[in-house]
Amino acid sequence: MTDVTGAPADVLHTLFHSDQGGHEQVVLCQDRASGLKAVIAIHSTALGPALGGTRFYPYATEAEAVADALNLARGMSYKNAMAGLDHGGGKAVIIGDPERDKTEELLLAYGRMVASLGGRYVTACDVGTYVADMDVVARECRWTTGRSPENGGAGDSSVLTAFGVYQGMRASAQHLWGDPSLRGRKVGIAGVGKVGHHLVRHLRDEGAEVVITDVRPDAVQRILDAHPEGVTAVADTERLIRVEGLDIYAPCALGGALNDDTVPVLTAKVVCGAANNQLAHPGVEKDLADRGILYAPDYVVNAGGVIQVADELHGFDFDRCKAKASKIFDTTLAIFARAKTDGIPPAAAADRIAEQRMAEARASRVAR
Repeated sequence: MTDVTGAPADVLHTLFHSDQGGHEQVVLCQDRASGLKAVIAIHSTALGPALGGTRFYPYATEAEAVADALNLARGMSYKNAMAGLDHGGGKAVIIGDPERDKTEELLLAYGRMVASLGGRYVTACDVGTYVADMDVVARECRWTTGRSPENGGAGDSSVLTAFGVYQGMRASAQHLWGDPSLRGRKVGIAGVGKVGHHLVRHLRDEGAEVVITDVRPDAVQRILDAHPEGVTAVADTERLIRVEGLDIYAPCALGGALNDDTVPVLTAKVVCGAANNQLAHPGVEKDLADRGILYAPDYVVNAGGVIQVADELHGFDFDRCKAKASKIFDTTLAIFARAKTDGIPPAAAADRIAEQRMAEARASRVAR
């Protein structure tokens, strides 16, 4: 069944009626001259202008692109709230193959679309977009972060993303084993690209044993060359999650890593990684808890990057950002404590804390 626009009705149901909806605004963007087709979703501006990256991806259908934008924007509201940022959640997706369809003209057209929102949405990098792309977008839109240092930005945000995940791992170790040290722990990392290779460095510096995998052999070889000791590689994620004696599993690639097939065979006692949307569906967090696996909510521990890009709006200072990202350790511990008090999984506890902050902000705005 379709609605009056021809889109599947379940997309509009998600937007207006489901618990996953509640978005303030969804903008469909098109520029035929450049070939731009994009969706900008603003979930909430309760805490401030919506902030979230731009994903450039060859979606199979426009409806799939809309659904992804809605889901990602909602996640950014929770991530920004838990990071203590004065930003709501938003996300944009550009429909197309970035290797084939990305052009300067398309990025400039996209910048004009973001600018038309007058600052309600602040964009940045995501899958398929990079610092150089944001430099182009910024030529048409001043509400653009993730730019190069030469253009007033902070550059690669993966450095602080990895640092935040590392802090989440330390907090998980403190909660589960009574000691934040990761020395001697065995950590499996699925995906050693932009974020994963920085995470390996943090772990090796502390003396952890690391097992890695990646779909790209060159990414694996780069890690093995940089760390000739203390790092081993396995062929794929299926093997990684079954590694004997694994203490921590870090999904750092695509979402949906925790599902009905992977959770039952996980050997790790902790899951803490950089990938977004790790839980394949509602209920997976309970499956993890039932198996005694401690889950550090993804949008909490991977917030270092958004902390960095948000800081660009105030004149970037790396030390200030790193200090904020260090607080991910305390935030993660607070979530574990709330989960224990309320008798719920950590993912649900994080949602409650984020929702409380957004509700308080809305109430304060109404009171004014």
